[in-house]
Amino acid sequence: MTTAGLVLAAGEGKRFGGPKAPYVHNGQRLVDRAVQVLAEAGCDPVFVVLGAWIGEVPKATVLENMNWATGMGSSLQVGLATLNGESEIDEVLVSLVDLPGLTSAAVTRVVNSPGEIVVACYDGKRGHPVKFARATWPELAASATGDQGARSFIANHPEEIVLVEVGDVATGEDMDERPS
Repeated sequence: MTTAGLVLAAGEGKRFGGPKAPYVHNGQRLVDRAVQVLAEAGCDPVFVVLGAWIGEVPKATVLENMNWATGMGSSLQVGLATLNGESEIDEVLVSLVDLPGLTSAAVTRVVNSPGEIVVACYDGKRGHPVKFARATWPELAASATGDQGARSFIANHPEEIVLVEVGDVATGEDMDERPS
C-alpha cells in the first residue's frame, strides 16, 4: 500500500493572529514539522495545501488553494483532486499543520491500521490524522465544505471507521492561539 500524506495548512489563522504554517515553534516552522512527522511515518509523497500564506516547503509538494478563505473543505478538495491523478497512491493520511504534539509513532499506527477510514484517537476522543482509502475519495471530496472538512463524510460512514488509540504516544491538541 502506498500512503500519501496531506497537510492542510491554507488557513489565515484568525484566532492565531496570522497563518500558522510559517510560525516557528520550538525552532521549526509548523509546516516543516508536520511534513517531517508524516514522512518519518512512511507517508510518501507528502503534499501541503497552502493558501493565505504561500512559501517553499522542502520535502513536500506544495498545492495552492485559491479558495482558502472558504474553509478547510476546499483545501481537502484541492489535495484529493491532485491525488486522483496519482494512480500509484492507495490511501491518503490527512493531517493539520497546527498539531505540534503529533508524533511519527502516532502517525505510523494510523498508517499501519487497515480500514477504509482510520481515525486517530486521544484517550478515546477522535482527532487527526485520519486515513482514507482511495475508494472513499470521490464522496469525501463532494462532501467537504466550509470548515467542516471531512466531518460530515465520517459521520455518514460509522460502519467503516476504525479508531486507533494514539494518546499514549502523542497529543491531539492544536494551536488555536499563539503561545504566550
